[in-house]
Amino acid sequence: MQNSALETLAGRASRREFIKKSATAAATVAAVNQFKTPVYGQAQAPSTGRVIGANDRIVVGFVGVGGQGMAHVRSIKTNSGDNNVALAAVCDVSKTRINEAKAYVEKDGGGKCDGEADYRKLLERKDIDAICCSTVDHWHAKVSIDSLNAGKHIYVEKPMTRYLPEAFEIYDTVKKTGKVLQVGSQGCSDVKWHKAAELCKSGKIGPLVLGQGSYMRNSPKGEWNYGIQAWATADDIDWKSWKGPVVQNRPFSADDYFRWRKYFPYCAGLLGDLFPHRLHPLMLATGNPEFPKRVVCAGSKHIHTDKNTPGTPERDVPEMVSSVVEFPSGYQLVVCSSTVSEQGLRDMIQGHHATLYMGGNRVELKPERPFAEELDGEVFDNLLPGEDIKWHEKNWFECIRSGKAPNAGIELAIRVQTVVSLSEMSDRLGVACLFDEKTRKITTENGRELKPFTYGWDAKS
Repeated sequence: MQNSALETLAGRASRREFIKKSATAAATVAAVNQFKTPVYGQAQAPSTGRVIGANDRIVVGFVGVGGQGMAHVRSIKTNSGDNNVALAAVCDVSKTRINEAKAYVEKDGGGKCDGEADYRKLLERKDIDAICCSTVDHWHAKVSIDSLNAGKHIYVEKPMTRYLPEAFEIYDTVKKTGKVLQVGSQGCSDVKWHKAAELCKSGKIGPLVLGQGSYMRNSPKGEWNYGIQAWATADDIDWKSWKGPVVQNRPFSADDYFRWRKYFPYCAGLLGDLFPHRLHPLMLATGNPEFPKRVVCAGSKHIHTDKNTPGTPERDVPEMVSSVVEFPSGYQLVVCSSTVSEQGLRDMIQGHHATLYMGGNRVELKPERPFAEELDGEVFDNLLPGEDIKWHEKNWFECIRSGKAPNAGIELAIRVQTVVSLSEMSDRLGVACLFDEKTRKITTENGRELKPFTYGWDAKS
């Protein structure tokens, strides 16, 4: 009996070692192949604009220099030496914001910076290689498409677009021009998600089953109820330009201008702002991001936090939203977001053989009980860099020089935007939304075709 038990243990150990070696070999092959071709198979089309060499300085223009836009201005200026970039021009619909951004770039020997009210002036300049777009969501598509067609690389803040048809316009334009697009979900440059993708692609955790994650806040006075500045008047702000493609004829409103994420004409709320911060990395971490097959989403607005900020209207968008996404492979993803509770779901990807737990700068692999004798638990820590906007910007600049696909490039971005847009449709229409990636059509479960949301689709658009 004793010898038999020892033989059994030796057999198990040998089997486990074989599985470990096989998994390591598979991971090595996957890693090598990843560097042979662009991530997600991004096709390189003929390019317009200046060809940028490894040692060439990249000249950047900024469209939209409000809160997030200035975050990029500050970060890119601070790291301009390391990234070999120059800041040439800023554009905004606000005179005050143009002047403040210009002054910031030029101070402390920053060099001459032009200020423009019309972003097309930046696109006409042959010395500008790349555009950083941090406008309101409904301007993302127009600025991105025009920039790409003008031969400029584009960094566009998340969400990539307000509506899905615009996202596919950007997708097709990237393919046509071959320029580099990076969506501003900086979590995608956090190394832990790439480690998770490596483990998923290697088959280490088996077929993928279920993923989950969340982005949660608790804002008692109402999320996005930013302070209204005295300079924000109809004389300072070009209101017609700011509204752009929005059909609803809303008169000038400083509340709309600063708190636009609350209102459907301009934004999908949580789905447009917080959701992408978690959705991009979770989809990247599968190692093979897919278009959704079916999306079911529910939002609620029952806390009414806006009542605690006098003078602001009640928001259109939900205070809590949850989305369940089914992919063609059978893998499912659950993502939640809230502005009324900060307790969230643990970030994880469950496989048939093991589960990955992501947090901080580490990834933990924990075998499922039936496979515990075949797989060893592992912890991968000190995975740096983490989630910081400067690393995401650096990745964009490096890809402009190398021609490689960036961490939040168009192939990932179009799939994420499809999930975001179908989630909004599901919630607002009260239906499950099915998607056919070949035809780009959306249907209900009984086969009724749904027109994708766009500007003016209902009274709140």
